[in-house]
Amino acid sequence: MIDRFLELRQKDVWIFGFMLFSSCVSLTASFVLSLDALELAANPNQLLPCDINSWLSCGTVAKSWQAHLFGGMPNAFLGLVAEPVVITIAVASLAGVRFPRGFMFAAQLVYTFGFVFAYWLFIQAYFVIGALCPWCLLVTLSTTLVFSTLTHVNIRDGNLFLPEKLNDKLKWGCQVGVDLLIVVVLLLTVIVMISGKYLLHLW
Repeated sequence: MIDRFLELRQKDVWIFGFMLFSSCVSLTASFVLSLDALELAANPNQLLPCDINSWLSCGTVAKSWQAHLFGGMPNAFLGLVAEPVVITIAVASLAGVRFPRGFMFAAQLVYTFGFVFAYWLFIQAYFVIGALCPWCLLVTLSTTLVFSTLTHVNIRDGNLFLPEKLNDKLKWGCQVGVDLLIVVVLLLTVIVMISGKYLLHLW
């Protein structure tokens, strides 16, 4: 059973299908956050549907300087630009298109920045801003899943210009599910952190 699942994870249908689903989720969340940002720009006192309490509040996060790092532009706009590219890669790959190695390497670099940026924002929201945004958390989750599938396929296909021995070891790790384990541990850590914050506020 496990062997069949691990074998399935190497197939294009699984990798790019999961990438497509995750990127669509991220695009949807980015769209909602962008609309919220426009509402707050028009009326800073506007209460958003996801302003649930003091620590679970999209508005609190959206009004912070961390949410506008690029010349005052809401960070959510980046998702509106990046995710359609990933969706195109996923759809085209499911149709049998193979992108050049250099293109996939560039996509990896760009999305790695997005992955790191998403977790930087989560850490800022958790420790500095003191509030969490449900839609932002969904972006963090979906970004993690897109990043993991993109990295998986690039390791599998040798698109990262790594030394052959290193790439073979990483490829073996993907084949036996080490990458999946890392993703699960990472997401469980986030869940534990959020649960801890929730319980802390209940007390």
